[in-house]
Amino acid sequence: MKFSARLLSRAAAACALLGPAAAAAPARDLGRGLAYYRVHELPADLPAPPGARPGPCVVDLRFARAGEAGASALRAWVRAGATARTPVFLLENEATSAALRAALPGNGPAGLIVLAPASEGLAADITVRVTADADRGAYDLLEKGASLESLLADNPDKPRVDEEYLEKEHLSDADAPDVATGGASPPQPPVDAMLQRAVQLHRGLLALKRL
Repeated sequence: MKFSARLLSRAAAACALLGPAAAAAPARDLGRGLAYYRVHELPADLPAPPGARPGPCVVDLRFARAGEAGASALRAWVRAGATARTPVFLLENEATSAALRAALPGNGPAGLIVLAPASEGLAADITVRVTADADRGAYDLLEKGASLESLLADNPDKPRVDEEYLEKEHLSDADAPDVATGGASPPQPPVDAMLQRAVQLHRGLLALKRL
């Protein structure tokens, strides 16, 4: 009985770390089996209950706040769910909590793909050419009620696999899906370049039949 009581005490302490307000962040649909989670603060805003396996997903950590406990909780969730067949695409930027960036850097386990703006010099697997102002503006559009579709308006289903990711996954250029080329495109509405790149990577991996 004493041993059981000790186990119950430890379980209660673990639950306390997550806090009474801890709840799954709502998932949004990016199509073709890809989910999107936006995280504002941890541990109260985990993408899904601990131990859950949501499948391929984008976890948006831009501007997210977290201490060590929250970062550890998210790292455990990501490592439990991220596999080569169920990748987790993490969006980070310079405003992401330092604890989160330290807990989930690039060059991590298979299935974890970290994206960050190229200009910020963060430890990422994929860097995206976007200014800090454009990144913030695109992020805020969704906060203000814009649809995910409007932020991905210029055809994110067109497969695009970056050279650095091909190299990481030991794939040749010949294995990559075709990318249309041509003349200059007409001006496009504002898009979320970070989110769009994650969706393109997912579509590219689908085209390569790796998911």
